Amino acid sequence: MVEPDAAPSSRRRRQQDDRAGAGSRARARGRHRGGSDERFPATVEALGALAVAGAGVSASVIDTSTGRALVAVDDRLAQPVGSLGRILLLIEVAARLEDGRLHGDRLQRMARDAATGPGLWQFLQEPTMQVPDLATLVAATADAWATNALLSTVGIDAVRERAEALGVERSAFIDRVRDRRGPDDAPDAAVAASGELSWVMRGLALGEVVDEGVSNRVLGWLSLASDLSLVAGSFGLDPLAHRALDHGLQAVAVTGSGPGVRSEAGILRGPGSSVSYAVTVTFDDDTLDRRLAVVEALRTMGTEVLEAAHVPATR
Repeated sequence: MVEPDAAPSSRRRRQQDDRAGAGSRARARGRHRGGSDERFPATVEALGALAVAGAGVSASVIDTSTGRALVAVDDRLAQPVGSLGRILLLIEVAARLEDGRLHGDRLQRMARDAATGPGLWQFLQEPTMQVPDLATLVAATADAWATNALLSTVGIDAVRERAEALGVERSAFIDRVRDRRGPDDAPDAAVAASGELSWVMRGLALGEVVDEGVSNRVLGWLSLASDLSLVAGSFGLDPLAHRALDHGLQAVAVTGSGPGVRSEAGILRGPGSSVSYAVTVTFDDDTLDRRLAVVEALRTMGTEVLEAAHVPATR
């Protein structure tokens, strides 16, 4: 299990120093690990270019039905993923709702949460909300207040233990959402390896994360996620209403972002097959051009994920 380092600033420096090494490996690793598919040359090229320029790149694409790796670029590398760690939190919340340890309890928003960060609850008049409604806000908008309310209820240790029980060892929710992170705080709210996240998404699609009831509940929440600005931006779907089948496509796409972080995990069901994927890029977010280059690379990946979803699976 990934734990926060005692010295966040040192960890940041190590990440920056490691980027060049990881970058020089990314393109080659994507091609020779037995997980690169001939349908993804532009993805490997685009992510490789980011890595060579100094970004930290991790990507995984797998065929949902067969489990065959289509892309594997440093997919065991644990990186900050912003609010994408909420997937692990929602799994624990869903498990407790299914086994009865949580019900329609109403939770109070916490006074220590300032009116900043993503989400809607901070702008609503309602001071309390039921657990399922909070989970909906977390999934749909990465709501910071709702995330912290759920996290304080189930406990961060329980989220970690659940992840470990699922075989997730390099990905973890390590801290609540904060406006600012001081020297005594964890450097990031969550870290994850793309290989683990893509397998978690596959498990949800197959009803294998805890059990079918939990998987379906989590997928139902995540299907409301409204940010289609990265990989899923190439799918051509309505960002505010994409739960139903649309031109033969159905997507669940969950993003995480922050200064120098763009991350996404998702599932795309198409007329040919279903593809589960995850990708994270960490980069020096010092110019708009750098940020737009990352978005463009992720959109390139989305185009090839879309193409793969139109091709029947092969074993």
